[in-house]
Amino acid sequence: MEVSEASYQIIADLLESRTGQHLTESRRWRVATALSGIFREHGISNVDQLVCLLDLPMRTPGKPDLSQQVVEALLNNETYFFRDKPTFDQLPEDIFPELASRRADTKRLSIWCAGCSTGQEVHSIAMMFADAAERWKDWTIDILGTDVSHRAINSARNGVYSQFEVQRGLGVAQMLNHFEETSQGWQVREETRANSRFQHHNVLNDPPSRQRFDLILCRNVLLYFDQPTRQRAFSRLSEALADDGFLMLGAGETVVGQTDAFMPVPRRPSIYRLARQADCLRLLATG
Repeated sequence: MEVSEASYQIIADLLESRTGQHLTESRRWRVATALSGIFREHGISNVDQLVCLLDLPMRTPGKPDLSQQVVEALLNNETYFFRDKPTFDQLPEDIFPELASRRADTKRLSIWCAGCSTGQEVHSIAMMFADAAERWKDWTIDILGTDVSHRAINSARNGVYSQFEVQRGLGVAQMLNHFEETSQGWQVREETRANSRFQHHNVLNDPPSRQRFDLILCRNVLLYFDQPTRQRAFSRLSEALADDGFLMLGAGETVVGQTDAFMPVPRRPSIYRLARQADCLRLLATG
């Protein structure tokens, strides 16, 4: 379905104003497909008709307004359990042990999954702690998942996934240990998700907590921002991260040439620390 330039620009501006995401030309082909459900719901046949309705008071009680429906439909909620496993395996093997040593006095760990989509990343981390319950006995573990999509956050809170979704990244033993089959699908067990919580939040806004996080995962989120918006996101992430904490990005993302706030951690792919912390470590080493 062809999308006129004027309609495409209106849709792109709407998405960027609500989420910060830049609708590039490479994503233009999927606009009509992504909005097809809204076409059926409102009895229209193309994007031009949809754009004409955006300013009309079509809000139905209990449902998002039409513009929010459009934004939700255009968001890419692609995710799965233990996504990019080699990168993810660094958490229990390297990152968690190091943080445990640093936080031995307080026995508290605070983790933020920014852009968590429908929650698989958060639940994957929760499974790691549940599988090592004896190691983390008497610790307070707080895992916060946030996303700009209300629909995705509601799904994450429910913690219910289809057979296809639980098979993406999970083995049979993990399914049986951490999920129970219900009439709606496979639900994360209460004991597994006891330390997890979710809220609606845009990574471009002020951090979701006054308390700084020991670990922030912001994976495959920055890909959808233009350069100025990406720098703004890095600034927000730096405000939210503890001075000796870690940032994990997606495999296709980097801080190099993007921001001065973070530096790569040697021999740890996709792991970064605050640049000011790296400067302090260098001063200590040379002092």
